[in-house]
Amino acid sequence: MGEILQIRDRSHVRTIVLNRPEKKNALSQALAWGVIGAVEDAAKDDDVWVVAITGSGDAFCAGLDLSDAEPHSPFTPQTAQLDDIGWVGHFLLSIRKRCDKPVVAGVNGVAVGAGLGLAMAADVRLVSRSARLMAGYTRIGGSPDAGLTITLPQAIGYERAMRFMMENRMLVGDEAVAWGLAGEAVDDAAFADRLQAYCDELCAWSPITLRLLKRGIVAATDSVDMEHQLRFEVANIHRAFASQDGQEARRAFLEKRAPRFTGR
Repeated sequence: MGEILQIRDRSHVRTIVLNRPEKKNALSQALAWGVIGAVEDAAKDDDVWVVAITGSGDAFCAGLDLSDAEPHSPFTPQTAQLDDIGWVGHFLLSIRKRCDKPVVAGVNGVAVGAGLGLAMAADVRLVSRSARLMAGYTRIGGSPDAGLTITLPQAIGYERAMRFMMENRMLVGDEAVAWGLAGEAVDDAAFADRLQAYCDELCAWSPITLRLLKRGIVAATDSVDMEHQLRFEVANIHRAFASQDGQEARRAFLEKRAPRFTGR
């Protein structure tokens, strides 16, 4: 795991770095589950007060690595068979439900699909001015997963979430802040230093205060059963990809042409 995921401790900040720069930090099964495990390990360590998640190279996370066919799960075979939300659901559950410490996403570059889902699961997002944020599901005939049906409306409101998805928008740096997907845009050259400084600023407060604050806000905004909604997401994306339109969308995407939809 040390090759594809780096864990760095400095003072009371634990930084989790996705480290597949040659793949724009696209998520293999091992990397995705590694991020979840690293967040949950940080949640159990009293010396960690703030968690940062960022990417190596010039990308945050380019989404799912479609070339990764190797199965990987931390669960036993029977538990994996019973668990139908996979890592795309556990991103949000681990970051919001099982970690009551502030999680800061340092979006240093492209964040697409499940990579955007990972960023939006965090409590706070800093983006570099060159960072590109995009869902991309409509283009490949899919529907949102990785908790985006929960986190996007929470962050930017119902209509903006719908438009962002339906129009297949890509937001760059300051645009992402203007839309509400992030709280701060930072010049690329200063990004790593600003992410570190921001996490240090949070560590000036009591970790008890931070944990109780997050518990309260998560409880107040959890108006739907989070796990039920995540399972609904996964069921929907399976239906979308199984449809003829979903298969046509992926063919058109790979062939770089306009899709021909039939509503089937």
